[in-house]
Amino acid sequence: MRRADRLFQIVQHLRGGRLVTAQKLGTWLEVSERTIYRDIADLQSTGVPIDGEAGVGYMMREGFDLPPLMFTRDEIVALVAGARMVRAFGGAAMARAADEALVKIGAVLPDTEKDRIARTEIHTPMWVVSDAAREAIDLIERAVEKRQVLTIDYSDEAGRGTARDIRPLGLWFWGKVWT
Repeated sequence: MRRADRLFQIVQHLRGGRLVTAQKLGTWLEVSERTIYRDIADLQSTGVPIDGEAGVGYMMREGFDLPPLMFTRDEIVALVAGARMVRAFGGAAMARAADEALVKIGAVLPDTEKDRIARTEIHTPMWVVSDAAREAIDLIERAVEKRQVLTIDYSDEAGRGTARDIRPLGLWFWGKVWT
């Protein structure tokens, strides 16, 4: 990895708002702790607001921001594939958000990389989830986020129906069904 890329990655890891040790950074970036200490000192000397000390850990001060990120070709493929899967299997709101995210990603990519979005040959069917199921997914996702109780109609094996109050904890996709 080039030094410039490593410095950028250090900044990315420190932006998370948590204390990160030089040992952890070194392991992730496959360099020694000593190299991390030098890199952090160099970043600090150029004005990057990194707080911390050797042996304890480092973190970025709040308010520091970088311009839009650069994605590798593999990251672009992963993002496009993920967005396509969300469009195929997720709720309507998630599908719209995935499309909007791809537009934003395309806007910050250099011209030489923009075609990678269109040329990603990982496809998903668009007919998998019905409109009613998409609405239900959106409703449940909002209830999970806001920790709200939902009232649902439930039918047992004998066909007896009841109304039940549930507090959804999350949505899991198992390849064919959401639970």
